[in-house]
Amino acid sequence: MVCAGCAFGSAPLKQTPEVVATPTAGEISVSTTPSKPVGDVLPIYVSIANGGNTPRTIVPNQIFALDQMGDRIAPLPPAEAARQAGGAGELRAALESGAASGVLGGALGAGVGALAGAFLNSSLTGAVLGGAVGVGEGALEGAPAGQARADQQAATQMSAMALPAQQVRPNFTVSGYVFFPKGDYNGVQILLVNTETGDTEVISRSLR
Repeated sequence: MVCAGCAFGSAPLKQTPEVVATPTAGEISVSTTPSKPVGDVLPIYVSIANGGNTPRTIVPNQIFALDQMGDRIAPLPPAEAARQAGGAGELRAALESGAASGVLGGALGAGVGALAGAFLNSSLTGAVLGGAVGVGEGALEGAPAGQARADQQAATQMSAMALPAQQVRPNFTVSGYVFFPKGDYNGVQILLVNTETGDTEVISRSLR
């Protein structure tokens, strides 16, 4: 059975266990773990633990990658990261599930032809051939919808795994991915806001 307009593929980010920061009395603990690039995107797993008595606020767009020159590189919004990540293989994997998505025209056409040919000497030739062609046309027409569905699935998954804007209460740990343009980075700089005073605290961590 061919599901026109459907697409199933591997998620852009593999959900592997990540080590998170542990609260240490009187300190803000931060760990950063870069993942393998996905398309044109470098996901970095950021974990922040508050061992102090004052809540801090995380603003994801104030987390920067530091390049070789020490310049700060702004993160990508999750939806844009998903779009750029899909340019390399993850969404392509969804499109290549031809049996499920009906997107691979050549393979599907061959399958339709074989199915029709198997019944050429049958009294049901007309009905089967018509049905086979109809399935092929429907699946091919569903290709754009299948690609859009895969794109939407990628955006949803990456948004769900992204580090959200939130408050880090005392003895709490928060974690998630921050997405950057693929590049060679030396470190990460994180700006935290002291919730009580409004002061900004800058924390830098090496990626080497």
